[in-house]
Amino acid sequence: MGKTLIKGATLVNEGKSFISDLLIDGDRIAEINQNIQPEDDSVEIIDAAGLLLIPGAIDDQVHFREPGLTHKAEIYTEAKAAVAGGITSFMEMPNTIPNTLTIELLEEKYKRASEVSIANYSFFMGASNDNLDEVLKVDPENICGVKVFMGSSTGNMLVDDSAVLEELFSRCKTLIATHCEDEGTVKKNEALYRSIYGEDVPFTAHPEIRSAEACYLSSSKAVELAKKHNTRLHILHISTALETHLFRNDIPLIQKRITSEACTHHLWFSNDSYAEKGSLIKWNPAVKTKADREAIREAVRDGRIDVMATDHAPHTSEEKSNQYFSAPSGGPLVQHAVVAALELVKQGVFTLPHVVDKMSHSVAECFRLKERGYLRKGYFADVVLVDPNKSWTVEKNQLLSKCGWSPFEGTRFNSEIVMTFVNGKKVFNQGKFDESSRGQRLKFEPIR
Repeated sequence: MGKTLIKGATLVNEGKSFISDLLIDGDRIAEINQNIQPEDDSVEIIDAAGLLLIPGAIDDQVHFREPGLTHKAEIYTEAKAAVAGGITSFMEMPNTIPNTLTIELLEEKYKRASEVSIANYSFFMGASNDNLDEVLKVDPENICGVKVFMGSSTGNMLVDDSAVLEELFSRCKTLIATHCEDEGTVKKNEALYRSIYGEDVPFTAHPEIRSAEACYLSSSKAVELAKKHNTRLHILHISTALETHLFRNDIPLIQKRITSEACTHHLWFSNDSYAEKGSLIKWNPAVKTKADREAIREAVRDGRIDVMATDHAPHTSEEKSNQYFSAPSGGPLVQHAVVAALELVKQGVFTLPHVVDKMSHSVAECFRLKERGYLRKGYFADVVLVDPNKSWTVEKNQLLSKCGWSPFEGTRFNSEIVMTFVNGKKVFNQGKFDESSRGQRLKFEPIR
């Protein structure tokens, strides 16, 4: 690859916004300065006056459905949707078919991504009640973490054996990421609503079935285990005000042993949205009340919640059109997560540097990512140009996820992703893709 000089952009990086040039040489950022001059005519020059230049977002929780569920999504299609949305790296979950419960299956996913993904990638190892030996084989420098479902999931991935949880939390040498919902509470609530409505439970009941109590019981148990064993714990998709009080903001992120994540849907929607969106916003954990949403936003602002992600989890429209108990939970978000966060900036919910921190810098710090997540000389050139003053409406014909729908259809955004560079390669440019390169496997520093 040659050199690309981005001129006159407003860089948003490490808490500051300033006009500067940025030079890409090969797959790295070579220089950040004002008035950088090209060495010769071979340097591609991009006039970025009026545009924002931000580090590519790093999504620490996606479900790209491959292998086994490729009628919903594929690594190839969802990685394209991600880079179109300004996400340059993703970390994918193990509840595929088969579940990613062995090193061999894990490495097969890495091989597949190396063949088809234009974004950078990592994959979580899955934990079950009976694969501890496989979990302990993982190399912390080569994977993002181990995923533990402390609530129901696909196949054999519910870890509900207390002895196994003690072993995982005491012996695992990499980050443990948890989905926290108490299974007993959820089942009790399901039985109650079935007794009232039969199979025709309204989607408005979802936050009552997947209740705040169910979330807090499980999250607090995970925190208790992590404190007991000094585990590096990351709790995914916080959905309740109660849970936000489990986390600290009195020490720097790099010193935290217990961290947490907020997702796009819990920051954007509330229980009032079910009347219009129905199954399209059925996620686990559930989108809950406006008060919960505001508490999550506040926890993101004050540092108790460390990162923002998507939990991108596509299903087909046909699957989503079923009644409550048959409609699966999850939906596509990678194409619109960054612009949705920028819309929250325009609404005064967050600041622009704060969004960049939570979607890039802090994800890199949380997962100990090597040389990514910042606009820094010598770092990989995963960068995104954004037009902060372009209004547009999400329409079905624009959607890139294989499932072909979005909970944001009809939403008007006031920022647009213009270009996305992955490892110095311009892979997305105003609606067009260059698929001549592939992303790289993410690398991690060891946990100390």
